[in-house]
Amino acid sequence: MIRILLAEDQALVLGAMAALLRLEADFDVVGTATNGREALDLCERLRPDIVLTDVEMPLMTGLELAAQLQERRLAAKVIVVTTFGRSGYLRRALEAGVRGYLLKDAPVDALAAAIRAVHGGGRAIAPELALESWSGGADPLTERERQVLRLAGEGRASADIARQVHLSEGTVRNYLSEAISKLGAANRVEAYRMARDAGWL
Repeated sequence: MIRILLAEDQALVLGAMAALLRLEADFDVVGTATNGREALDLCERLRPDIVLTDVEMPLMTGLELAAQLQERRLAAKVIVVTTFGRSGYLRRALEAGVRGYLLKDAPVDALAAAIRAVHGGGRAIAPELALESWSGGADPLTERERQVLRLAGEGRASADIARQVHLSEGTVRNYLSEAISKLGAANRVEAYRMARDAGWL
């Protein structure tokens, strides 16, 4: 049996996915989580073979979850199932150790095949995303620039961002300025929007 943990913040999608996967004779859905931190805790406790996760989730993103699983040397292999079909997300997912990346509109038999392929040591990337990733531009942002730009995109002031990330306000402004310059944006709001659209946040 392939032991599967599902991480998805939309209850309806989570329930539907769990029900569909339980129809497969060789799948055992051992747990479900509605945020990334809960998923990480369950992975520590339940030791699933496969983790199916969305990208955007409360408390910890699916990509942060994948990176944490690697860092803690947990054996679970991660497959991202998301609506975010941008090459930037795929590249960041692969860097975080993700083994599969599918879109939510994929048929259930494609998802089942992806789970079996990844469990067997392979990869499963939606073909249209694999093609797009070759043509998309590389992410120019550093991790710190991404972090402050994400917070700025939530409407936070530099002083508030500085307190949250434990940096001086001047350093935060420098990171934002660098990000704006790298993206050729007019201001932090436009820089956030451009990075978000490219899948870099």
